[in-house]
Amino acid sequence: MTYNKLSNTWERLVKRFLLSLLLLSFSAFAQAENDLLPADEAFAFKAKVVNDEVLLTWDIAQGYYLYKEKIKISSDFSTQLGIAKFPKAKIKNDEFFGKIGVYRNNAVVAIPVLEGDARSILLTVTYQGCADLGVCYPPITKSVALDISSIHKPSIVDSALDIFSKAKIGVQSVVDKVSPISDEPLPADEAFAFSIEAIDANTLMATWQIHPEYYLYNDKFFFDIKGAEFGDIVFPKGKEKDDPLFGKVQIHKGQLNVEIPLKNIQSQQITYIAKYQGCWLGGICYPPLEKTTNIVLPIQGAEATVVEPVAVVVNNTPTNTPTIELNETDKIAALLQQDNILLVLASFFGFGLLLSLTPCVFPMIPILSGIIVGQKGEVTTRKALIMSIVFVLAMSVTYSIAGVLAGYFGENLQVLFQTPWILVVFALIFVALAFSMFGYYEIQLPASIQGKIAKISNKQEGGHLIGVAIMGFLSALIVGPCVAPPLAGALIYIGQTGDAVLGGLSLFVMSLGMGAPLLAIGAGVSKLPKAGSWMDNVKYVFGILMLAVAIWLLDRIISPVVSLALWATLFSFSPIAMGVLNSLTNTPTPWQRIFKAIGLLVLAYGILLWGLVARGGGDMLAPLSGYGTSTQSEQVHVRFEKIKSNSDLDRILLKAKTNNQIVMLDFYADWCISCKELERFVFSNTKVVDAMKNHVALQADVTANDATDKALMARFNIIGPPAILFFNNGVEKRAQRIVGEINAQGYLEHFNKAK
Repeated sequence: MTYNKLSNTWERLVKRFLLSLLLLSFSAFAQAENDLLPADEAFAFKAKVVNDEVLLTWDIAQGYYLYKEKIKISSDFSTQLGIAKFPKAKIKNDEFFGKIGVYRNNAVVAIPVLEGDARSILLTVTYQGCADLGVCYPPITKSVALDISSIHKPSIVDSALDIFSKAKIGVQSVVDKVSPISDEPLPADEAFAFSIEAIDANTLMATWQIHPEYYLYNDKFFFDIKGAEFGDIVFPKGKEKDDPLFGKVQIHKGQLNVEIPLKNIQSQQITYIAKYQGCWLGGICYPPLEKTTNIVLPIQGAEATVVEPVAVVVNNTPTNTPTIELNETDKIAALLQQDNILLVLASFFGFGLLLSLTPCVFPMIPILSGIIVGQKGEVTTRKALIMSIVFVLAMSVTYSIAGVLAGYFGENLQVLFQTPWILVVFALIFVALAFSMFGYYEIQLPASIQGKIAKISNKQEGGHLIGVAIMGFLSALIVGPCVAPPLAGALIYIGQTGDAVLGGLSLFVMSLGMGAPLLAIGAGVSKLPKAGSWMDNVKYVFGILMLAVAIWLLDRIISPVVSLALWATLFSFSPIAMGVLNSLTNTPTPWQRIFKAIGLLVLAYGILLWGLVARGGGDMLAPLSGYGTSTQSEQVHVRFEKIKSNSDLDRILLKAKTNNQIVMLDFYADWCISCKELERFVFSNTKVVDAMKNHVALQADVTANDATDKALMARFNIIGPPAILFFNNGVEKRAQRIVGEINAQGYLEHFNKAK
């Protein structure tokens, strides 16, 4: 009896314990549910009309996110709404939808309101989001009525010009209603079904069956062939699209057929390679695709034998033989796709050698030479060569790192170092180095620091090499922020593929090519005699050159007249300070006579520059221009219309399209030395000015490098100036894009091809 009572007691206790656990679990679950905000608080939605746009705003609570691709917008007057402009979303690897764009904190979608008779409009907006703790809300639908009667109605002329755009948007809206976009993207081979066949012994026909919800980029096609060569391929013209990634581009939808003529056929069996890239209307773009197909060409009308294509998905768009003309930058980006890495690196070393002849590298010569000449005691060839190698390696590593970061983030790191205070500080450093060369003082580290360095290296070579490396690092960032086709091509490759290894290695090798002449010059400087007045004169020369580098840096931030005054001071005072007006000894050497003659010529040039300063400015390369006439002749120059933003450009492109004009857009910055070369030798050329008379010349000054400047450059995937773009019929002629310096004749060739 006692046992039964004890057993019953334990049974009651166990039941109470299990019940408590169950209640505790339900309580925890209820608490988690209570932690979730209501949908309207997690994603507070508002809609309002501002100027001529409808703004849809979501205030997203902390710990919540909204799917970009799940935002659907419809209206009872869809033809009166333009294309919605979505902000850039962050990519999230979602457990349900894979890689998808999401918004946090807030999101604003702008929808242009087109002209029409409606005074109000009913919007239906559907959206969906989730909480970070793993709970997703069901789709939320909101309907809002908005008053649009206050929106300014355009003139009759503007309405007539926009009829075609309205009709196009209306048709697209009907198509979207009939065929709503699917919730999930298709596999690439279903979205872009590819096939190719030989229609005769000398012709191939490539076909893409593109799903209605998908499209292919016109400029992402690249073809290659083994066993034959391509003839002239006529590629079908695509439809224009304002793409969120690449701006205004041409795309292909539906069925695409490309006829490919062959020539120089070496074998009946050939291998055809097609590379292309496309996107889903739902907001997801596929990585570039590659298809390789083996084809047996027919003989005298026999049917061709086609082996099934081999699909290869790659992270880039490699090219050997493009179907469309490429500009120089794109050709260099395509070069990086080659399988032969040694060929790629050798090519970039050659690019570097060519760039060593540009103004980007010239200022490095007096910097490195001055460092070597300024060393105390005898500098052997070995020591000079080591210092030169350290300088070039520091410069190359800096270029590579800055290039990789620019490729990833789309922003040129060197631009950040072109602010006035940095340029002034660096210019003062060169002034201090120059006066050290003149013998006014010696620059050396404090005794305490010298003692620490002495422990590392008794001869203090380590300390010198650290200083040389720092100068190489700063010189790469501050002295030469040039954007040339090889640099731009490598940055495009890094940005599109994420292959920082090959892209960075190519930039490193290119920088070594740029620095190769510096190694030769550095070693040669060590051969100069160290004793006597000769060495003092050499130091004076390098001191003057360092002052020239300081003025060259300040040119980017000071007015032209002040710059002229500084150059005039340098060219007139330096020869006097070096004694060219002093009488020679009784038995002057031939070198002394030559040195004195050169000094007098420099002094005369400095006096001419003072004449330009007195006249209020002028071209220091032609100081006598304008003299001998009653009035100063008007400077010939292309008349630029300044623009700042994407909206400015779109407005002018629309107007130029109506007037059937070519539009040239020049990206310029005060700190861009190559830009000033273009101003002086291209845009001041009479033939260029005459060619541009009946067309539109735009200039975007991106000196400030603010958010608006960055948005305009990002639209065209431009890292920095100089860059010249041509537009015909509102669409950029990318094949004629110019990056870096070019002469007037080259510019005219690009301009004429853009017509």
